[in-house]
Amino acid sequence: MTGVDRRFRSLVVAHAVSAYGTYLNLIALSLFSYEVTGSALGVGAVMAVRLLSGVTAGLAAGAVTARLTRRTLMVATDLAQTLAMVVLALWASRTPLWVLLGAVVVLGAGNTFFNVALRSAVPVMVGQDDRARANGVLVTARSVATVLGFASAAPVISLGGFGVAFGVNAASFAVSAAAVLVLRPRTDTDGDPDRDGDTGGDAVSDPRAAEGGGEGSSPGRGGRLRRRVAGLAGPLLGLIALRGLDALASASHNVALPLAAHAAEPSDPAVFMARFWAAWAVGTLLAHQVLKRRSHGTTWGERAFAIGTCAMSLCFVAAFTGPPAPALIAAAVAAGFADGWTEIVYTSRLQAAPDRQRSRLFGLSATAEQSGFALGTIAAAAALEALPALAVVGVFHGAAACGALVLLLLTVRRRDARSAEDRSDRSSTGGEDHSSTRGEDRSSTSEDRSSTGGDKGEDTHGTSTGASRLPGP
Repeated sequence: MTGVDRRFRSLVVAHAVSAYGTYLNLIALSLFSYEVTGSALGVGAVMAVRLLSGVTAGLAAGAVTARLTRRTLMVATDLAQTLAMVVLALWASRTPLWVLLGAVVVLGAGNTFFNVALRSAVPVMVGQDDRARANGVLVTARSVATVLGFASAAPVISLGGFGVAFGVNAASFAVSAAAVLVLRPRTDTDGDPDRDGDTGGDAVSDPRAAEGGGEGSSPGRGGRLRRRVAGLAGPLLGLIALRGLDALASASHNVALPLAAHAAEPSDPAVFMARFWAAWAVGTLLAHQVLKRRSHGTTWGERAFAIGTCAMSLCFVAAFTGPPAPALIAAAVAAGFADGWTEIVYTSRLQAAPDRQRSRLFGLSATAEQSGFALGTIAAAAALEALPALAVVGVFHGAAACGALVLLLLTVRRRDARSAEDRSDRSSTGGEDHSSTRGEDRSSTSEDRSSTGGDKGEDTHGTSTGASRLPGP
């Protein structure tokens, strides 16, 4: 394991500690908001303020990371969240509403800024070839932190109260900030977009081709690359849109799961939920192991993400059909596997973009995800008043599956169009001109061999045959 790997894994451990505190605090803050506001409407308003601050931060993340280094932003947001939780911990018994709202604004915006900075910095920290494996490590750590945070929330709150829960969360943010300060990971390319293999991933595979020049390049190849680079935003925007739809669908099963737990095990619904989320976490661990062995530096694209989204939606719907316990665990494991798969594939695909675009893409992604989750939470909660959980989850996840199928069809059509374009380019550049050039090259090469016997490579590398061996997309 290299030094860079050790630093990154240490950073992931610290981030997992922070994520544990965050998920513990999700439950603690919801209950605490009810105590402060005294109504379910007040709890919803507090959560809406938190989500809205995250959405706004996502829109501003690209501009902020352009002015600050990602490492500075990560430390600043961790320290701001630490301070916010310390204030809540000290005022837990007599917190006014304006203090609570200020804290949730800091938490919502800070979480978004930190995640955008971290996810966009992964290719710089580990290199483009290892970004899929690094994303798998991050997803695995977050999944374990999710289960532990949810599972320990009840005993921490019952034994120590909200002050202790908020103090634990503050300490977790402090651990994350200290790790970034001590480890000092390299998070920015210092204005050089081509360092550390950061050349834009699938967008451009050869710098000479991207410039449209270089010895042996053809107009057809250069024009084709320019068209593909210009069309890069389309597939990425499609991915981000599907990610937002996926977040909307995920909100439905998060809202409906407590109802399903009470229906399945009314005497102890917490056991049902703990079993479900533990099985889900096992699935995400399996997804990381599979992708780690199969990626080998390959960038997974839109098709893999769309297929994973369809599988995840089907598995979550199956979990709400009332299956026996073994089948429920199997469905939860499969849903976790698909969830981990889509997270790793999606993050790795966005990280293939050039460094100067990456933070803006992840900021836009955070906005889409949080907007989708907020809208899905409100809509699912309203629908559950009149419809059973299976119907609500089925409709929401059905919409996500339909969106994934649309993206899959567009991907197939785009691939067919590219194949047709490639055949057209090959026929236009490989016909008459190639034949005459090859004939001239053979005659000139034969003459050179007979006269000097030494200059074999010069003519060959100057022909279009040599140019066709240049690496291309």
